[in-house]
Amino acid sequence: MTILDKLAELALKRVENAKKLHSADEIKNKALSMEKGCFEFENALKKPDISFICECKKASPSKGIIAENFPYLQIAEEYEKAGADCISVLTEPEYFLGSEKYLREIAEKVNIPCIRKDFTVDEYMIYEAKILGAKAILLICSILTEKQISDYIKICDNLGISALVEAHDSEEIKTAVNAGARIIGVNNRNLKDFSVDTNNSRKMRELVPNDIIFVSESGVKSAEDIKILREIGADAVLIGETLMKAPDKTAKLKELRGL
Repeated sequence: MTILDKLAELALKRVENAKKLHSADEIKNKALSMEKGCFEFENALKKPDISFICECKKASPSKGIIAENFPYLQIAEEYEKAGADCISVLTEPEYFLGSEKYLREIAEKVNIPCIRKDFTVDEYMIYEAKILGAKAILLICSILTEKQISDYIKICDNLGISALVEAHDSEEIKTAVNAGARIIGVNNRNLKDFSVDTNNSRKMRELVPNDIIFVSESGVKSAEDIKILREIGADAVLIGETLMKAPDKTAKLKELRGL
């Protein structure tokens, strides 16, 4: 069993436990009773220049603890002030030490859209994300079928939130396109063994139609990396560890943005 399989399994268990506290119908009805979103996340990624999705992440399976001190609200505010377009918030509690609390509080604090970064394995988690204030969710091709992705995108559309569909190889990109993804993220990190190949986005870019928003994820460390992504036509970049490890996150983000 890979780490990704384990994360998916743990997510299913979390959903089972959550349903004991609040039924699926209760969560669904609550989410549907809220004001429908305006797809703020994907609209934020449609500007002429490359957009920046900045991540609030305390830990990861590959690196362990990334931020011993984790003032998540301060970090999110720094990102916003430095010109981030969106914020990615980890809610997976076991390997990433994330929390739904982080997402709820950050979404309330900042004026830019947040994505729930988790291992979505049940529609329950989509309705939860809406309630928590997320404007987008992550769908990972490696742990979902094409039908599941398609069904989950329809749920997102009904709520007015976006789905970032993550792929790692050509077959997964086909799956994402066939499922109706409007945003495809190519992960430069292989979630099965956590190896990183920063050329993966370049290799996969031509497989994603131009009318689909293209996001490069993981392994981005420098302004030169961003320059290359601009050249291949990436619409956005998701950056986590590089920013989380930077002593001055504002300065680092400005550097990456070429300011």
